[in-house]
Amino acid sequence: MQLQKPKGTQDILPADSAKWQYVEKTARETFEKYHYGEIRTPMFEHYEVISRSVGDTTDIVTKEMYDFYDKGGRHITLRPEGTAPVVRSYVENKLFAPEVQKPVKMYYIGPMFRYERPQAGRLREFHQIGVEAFGSKNPATDAETIAMAYHFFQELGIKDVILHLNTLGNASSRAAYRQALIDYLLPMRENLSKDSQRRLEENPLRVLDSKEKEDQAAVEHAPSILDYLDEESQAHFDAVREMLEILGISYVIDTNMVRGLDYYNHTIFEFMTKVGKSELTICAGGRYDGLVDYFGGPATSGFGFGLGLERLLLVLDKQGIELPLEDGLDVYIAVLGEGANSKALELVQALRRQGFSAERDYLGRKIKAQFKSADTFKAKTLITLGETEVETGRVTVRNNSSRQETEVSLDKLMSDFTSVFAGLR
Repeated sequence: MQLQKPKGTQDILPADSAKWQYVEKTARETFEKYHYGEIRTPMFEHYEVISRSVGDTTDIVTKEMYDFYDKGGRHITLRPEGTAPVVRSYVENKLFAPEVQKPVKMYYIGPMFRYERPQAGRLREFHQIGVEAFGSKNPATDAETIAMAYHFFQELGIKDVILHLNTLGNASSRAAYRQALIDYLLPMRENLSKDSQRRLEENPLRVLDSKEKEDQAAVEHAPSILDYLDEESQAHFDAVREMLEILGISYVIDTNMVRGLDYYNHTIFEFMTKVGKSELTICAGGRYDGLVDYFGGPATSGFGFGLGLERLLLVLDKQGIELPLEDGLDVYIAVLGEGANSKALELVQALRRQGFSAERDYLGRKIKAQFKSADTFKAKTLITLGETEVETGRVTVRNNSSRQETEVSLDKLMSDFTSVFAGLR
């Protein structure tokens, strides 16, 4: 039996990996302009880190966690999202201490795991880019973080990006709205999907973002959170909107957007884009001011977002966006005869140490096949090294596009290929 990768996973081969690296590099460069530093947390956490923070009633915990007991009897889960591990690390490493400058801004890039039905852009092992900012209640932090995500999409060239904005208010506003929603939905309980009937008791706000047709029909005339905001919540939301307008970022208010995790309050948002006739969410996040103290730290404001790399790459592909990937070798060495084998190894290493990407033939093939390899690798220059060249100490270097050639000494190539390379461009 041929062994295959597990369902819901993928092999990212070198040609695709170059795209991943470009997107990741763009994320790092963009986030670092906003003074974010990278954090790397373990791929598995204690079960309670996720269940307590994400919420016991969410689909992630009830249906999708990869959890198990390790050999020491500890209940462990592969991380299904990035925020809870970062908050746990923030508290455990006492980044709330007065001497640590606030806000603490961190980003992460890495694999997450959820047991769900694999589909386009959504796998059981998926990769997430996310950011978290701790210690600022200022609505400017909300606006800046949203602007950073928008900046990132602009850098990648993604088209038709639309910001959907909403607020969940503070705890008292959310509680008042929760009760209003229950009062509205309870008479039509039997018309809701089975999942939404369960959610009505556990987390009624989740009914609002259900994709089931019967649920969407039921919530069409549901009360709006905007009618239940107290003065503080209204002021915060107004400030965020005003700041986004100052930054020239247009948005639509979407009161049915609630986010799937229990820890959000105040500002929540999603960036959506068009792929063909459908709209896809490419980034989502918001404010969470109660999560740090939930983990045993002091009351600390938080704001962040997450986005799926697989989905982002799918959007780039479907929108026909060509990433400016650097491919092609600087130099390929065609090797002729056993007597040139050692010198070819010495030369290719010398070129690499000078900062050039270089490859050589290892298979003793005919010269025509080697030249074909140079073309396949998009080599900018070609060096032919045979026993004669080794004996005379002179080689010909050719520009593979213009066919311009120059003869130089092997010693020159070993010590100063830069000037030779520049002369052939």
